[in-house]
Amino acid sequence: MSKKASESVLSEAQLDAINAYWRAANYLSVGQIYLQDNPLLRAPLQAEHVKKRLLGHWGTTPGLNFVYVHLNRLIRERDLNMIYVTGPGHGGPALVANTWLEGTYSERYPDVAEDEDGMRRLFRQFSYPGGISSHVAAEVPGSINEGGELGYSLSHAFGAAFDNPDLIVTCVVGDGEAETGALATAWHSNKFLNPVHDGAVLPILHLNGFKIAGPTVLARIPEDELLALFRGYGYEPYLVEGSEPGPMHQRMAGVLDEVVERIQAIQKDARTNGYSTRPHWPMIILRSPKGWTGPKVVAGAPSEGSFHSHQVPFGNVAGSSENRTLLQDWLKSYRAEELFDQQGKLIPELAALAPRGERRMSDNPHANGGMLMRDLRLPDFRDYMLDLPQPGALRAEATDVQGRLIRDVLKLNAKTGNFRIFSPDETLSNRWRAVFEVTDRCSTAEIAEADEHVAVDGRVMEVLSEHQCQGWLEGYLLTGRHGFFSCYEAFIHIIDSMFNQYAKWLKKSNEVPWRRPIASLNYLLTSHVWRQDHNGFSHQDPGFLDHVTSKTADLTRIYLPPDANTLLSVTDHCLRSRNLVNVIVAGKQPEWQWLDRDAAIKHCTAGLGIWGWASNDRDREPDVVIGCAGDVPTVEALAAVMLLRELAPQLRVRVVNVVDLMTLQPPSAHPHGISDKDFDLIFTHDKPVVFAFHGYPALIHRLIYRRNNHANWHVHGYKEQGTTTTPFDMVVMNELDRFHLSAAVLDTIPNPDSSVAYARQVLRDKLLEHRHYIRAHGEDMPEIRDWQWH
Repeated sequence: MSKKASESVLSEAQLDAINAYWRAANYLSVGQIYLQDNPLLRAPLQAEHVKKRLLGHWGTTPGLNFVYVHLNRLIRERDLNMIYVTGPGHGGPALVANTWLEGTYSERYPDVAEDEDGMRRLFRQFSYPGGISSHVAAEVPGSINEGGELGYSLSHAFGAAFDNPDLIVTCVVGDGEAETGALATAWHSNKFLNPVHDGAVLPILHLNGFKIAGPTVLARIPEDELLALFRGYGYEPYLVEGSEPGPMHQRMAGVLDEVVERIQAIQKDARTNGYSTRPHWPMIILRSPKGWTGPKVVAGAPSEGSFHSHQVPFGNVAGSSENRTLLQDWLKSYRAEELFDQQGKLIPELAALAPRGERRMSDNPHANGGMLMRDLRLPDFRDYMLDLPQPGALRAEATDVQGRLIRDVLKLNAKTGNFRIFSPDETLSNRWRAVFEVTDRCSTAEIAEADEHVAVDGRVMEVLSEHQCQGWLEGYLLTGRHGFFSCYEAFIHIIDSMFNQYAKWLKKSNEVPWRRPIASLNYLLTSHVWRQDHNGFSHQDPGFLDHVTSKTADLTRIYLPPDANTLLSVTDHCLRSRNLVNVIVAGKQPEWQWLDRDAAIKHCTAGLGIWGWASNDRDREPDVVIGCAGDVPTVEALAAVMLLRELAPQLRVRVVNVVDLMTLQPPSAHPHGISDKDFDLIFTHDKPVVFAFHGYPALIHRLIYRRNNHANWHVHGYKEQGTTTTPFDMVVMNELDRFHLSAAVLDTIPNPDSSVAYARQVLRDKLLEHRHYIRAHGEDMPEIRDWQWH
């Protein structure tokens, strides 16, 4: 059987007060959906009092209000440090209502005061032009989870709890949300929570039975099967179910008391005696009617307890006196005159139920993480840079060098516990092997003798779910910490939509003055398209860059460092940045190194520049510019330069490398964009540009379409051609190789003579020779494998 409260824990006075507070929150929630005036119904409801467009979601809201008031009792009585994460999509009315009741909303938005006029503004602004959205967005105090897209609440909650030993994160999971893949996997986050130094997550699965128009899966399976499911996940489930407010309040209060005591007992034992075995953390299954306390029947169809109450239970209120009467009766059922005084303020005996100051969930600093964020202690990245006597003098694995820097970031911040690595089982594969010198992979599940670098206190968060890595990191950052997400380039697409939501959250946060800046979300994308020749077509996709550039320019940065020293400089910059999404693309295979310490720092600071040592145009204007962005494109571009010296020595060639992709845009489009004057000086205002790019060629054209000479750019990149083949054949298939690049340069020569025809034939023959060689030998030609800049 499930755990249930065995006795009433609330006195009659407590029960009445808690129920009254719940009624107040429900009243405010209905008012936000329907009303624009007459907020306390001091006059009969008229058409002009009701919004013409009725938007919002009622069905989940009363359950969220129910949980909120009970958590307030716990916080107040036990002095808990708690935040509230809500997964049900558009539960905005509930959170806005509760933050207004406890005063935080009016503190953040003084125009929405704690009186009748403030209530009117509160109602009118909801889902209204110039107002606020219908879901729990960045504008809502106390929130760290965007309520628009479903599936991420629980991973956010666990991310918030990591390294927050005194924090309890209560996370309400909607039964519709529970059907998403991201949420279904997130239940396993309990295998990574260490009660010694982490906080606790209290999941509350809210079963109200319906999605928009159909039943939910978990609400329709037998109770024993449901409980067995969560026991199988490793939780201790407690069941609270019913529809009568009085008994439900008693059950919820009793269960919450027991659950918190269980959490505190787990933590006390682990912090006193040390970690021994993974605990079975408690969770609650709350089963209540959808649209609870709303109209029972609307137009002859059931409303409360059915999908009809999911959004707005009934419309056409302004145009129908019958519906206005229905709405008025519904609102009056909460007896607002008993809850608010003549000025429209919550009566003192109910206001006293809310916690005070930062103990209010809407004012908890963990939900405004910049208030708690401490800068990382960072080593000097210059100390890790490779000694390079001249360009192309040695080969190295760039991400291996970067990994040594990340190792020492972990070491320097071990005591503060505010930096973690997140990766879907790819930390070692992506050459961050050095981090395992100072920490391990985190797991509080069983650790086998054959495991390597796995420990209960590891700071490398590896789970084969990009969704969880992203969600954990978001929760970690939003509560004031720092992190890095390392991923195979092709599979970062799995979190495209999560990235969308997070970018939108940051954009709104930047518009909210009380939201403090947080550490940037940093991606390392490696095992990239040009070195996935062994895994084949499925692993070859650089399109995340296109996705990132579609977002607001003041939020996103893309870096394509060509070697280890530039990668170190970029990494240091990203770790110091705030309120951004930084994408770094860098290969993990041995590649030639190009820039020494000083040159790398200057190059990264500028974002792009002419590589004079590879160019031969100092004495006059170039005939052609060869541009490149990305490590493999840089190698191929420089190899093309060497070929052209032999095949067309008369050509004056300028080489331009781009590290910061956004510098290609004008300053009006991106804050990192260089001026048109500088752009023309570097790329010329009329000479052909052959550009070797890491990603899809169309992206470069998109970035530069407003520049002079755009029509004279010839971009080579990934053309969706791939298979399991040799590394060089991958670039050949996409015409990014040195031979195709050289041919493209020759094609720009006006009035070519016979020497150009002979040079083109040499290049054609080399491509044929390559094709025959790899099929005969299974590897690239020696002149490709052993190529070196000179």
